[in-house]
Amino acid sequence: MHDPIYIKDFSLSFPHKTCFENFSAQISFGDRIGIIGRNGSGKSSLLKMIFEQNPGIAIARVPQIVEDFSSLSGGERFNKALSRALSKNPSILLLDEPTNHLDLHNRKSLMRMLEGYCGTLMIVTHDRELLRCCTDILWHIDDGKITIFRGKYDDYVKEMHRSRQSITRQLELLEREKKSLHQNLMREQERVAKSKSSGKKKVADKKWMKSVGDLKATKAEKSQGDKLKTIDDKKQKLSEQLSEIRLPEITVPKFHLSHQDVGDKTLVSIVDGSIGYGDKIIVQNINLSINSRERIAIVGNNGSGKTTLVRAILGDVNITKSGDWHASNPQDIGYLDQHYGNLDPEKSAVEIISDANSAWTHGEIRRHLNDFLFRKNEEVNAFAKNLSGGERARLSLAKIAANPPKLLILDEITNNIDLETRDHMVEILREYPAAMIIISHDEDFLDEIKADKIMQL
Repeated sequence: MHDPIYIKDFSLSFPHKTCFENFSAQISFGDRIGIIGRNGSGKSSLLKMIFEQNPGIAIARVPQIVEDFSSLSGGERFNKALSRALSKNPSILLLDEPTNHLDLHNRKSLMRMLEGYCGTLMIVTHDRELLRCCTDILWHIDDGKITIFRGKYDDYVKEMHRSRQSITRQLELLEREKKSLHQNLMREQERVAKSKSSGKKKVADKKWMKSVGDLKATKAEKSQGDKLKTIDDKKQKLSEQLSEIRLPEITVPKFHLSHQDVGDKTLVSIVDGSIGYGDKIIVQNINLSINSRERIAIVGNNGSGKTTLVRAILGDVNITKSGDWHASNPQDIGYLDQHYGNLDPEKSAVEIISDANSAWTHGEIRRHLNDFLFRKNEEVNAFAKNLSGGERARLSLAKIAANPPKLLILDEITNNIDLETRDHMVEILREYPAAMIIISHDEDFLDEIKADKIMQL
């Protein structure tokens, strides 16, 4: 147990940006809080601030990058660090991206453990399944502030969409009302012009005083003008509300591969294969066939040989192979890993796309980058090494789309990316017209990009 923890006016700023300002909240015993937001929004820093400012409480924290146990894999390091944290019987457990390096078995075990954890839980994560099963309060860091939502993640997303749709509908109605009023005003001005002409004649004939004619000429205009101003004021307020509901932009990927280019043939065939290093066999009895439009997911525990298998398909000379192997030419295969190694860090987005498709003009390159949300000059001219993780993910896929291979291999590309970038990846990969091999522990991701088969190692 612990007394309520009061956060008072937390702020986090750097020379180039403000993450959040004047955040206040109360953390009660048993709260299960998920902290979400874009890469670089300050999620990990917020978790660290809470840890450091509550030294008198039984509190334990497992960071995103575990420096200890250097001889172990990422998943094994996390499990060791978590066991060490739990051995202290903490009242508050702080976890930073806990599922990043876990295989399916370990992810399920972690979620079962967290569902049964009776203390206060705070998790920084982009893992939707973890958010759904282990949190009931969300702190969303975005646009310099933190929004608190009490409820499940899916409810939060639905609420944001409902709010956006409601405000958008109100704006559309106001726009129609404004158009109607403008048309009425034009008709009224036309009528007033005729009235003025008639009024001048009546004034000249001494039937009206001049002031009566002027009053009739301006009364309708003032009424319509007041209504238009009221509509503009309402639109301004609604537009401000809409800007606060930040939903991800939509990518519009275009792949320059026709069905004729893709064809209908076997790209990879392995019969009674085995792989390993030297005399050590890692995987054996491999039988795999992939045709031109199939999407094969490769799943398995950490260390089961998933990455070794795709490296063998790519022709890595350091891997020992046996059996009957056939794979497409290397130039027909694209490989994208979680570190986006297909990007030259010393080149800009424009240069990278130009290298991928040298036939394109500068205008065609800019239009292509625009489809992947690179629109400003400072974005397209920035070196890849200076881009955020999410931007590098989109640029990697933009490069693939500029000169698409007939087989795309993806190796744990959803690790370390925020929910928005993950959604962009799903949009892009759904449209990919050719074959894919996907290594991933993210079941939702595999469902969303419509994997055809699952190969278990």
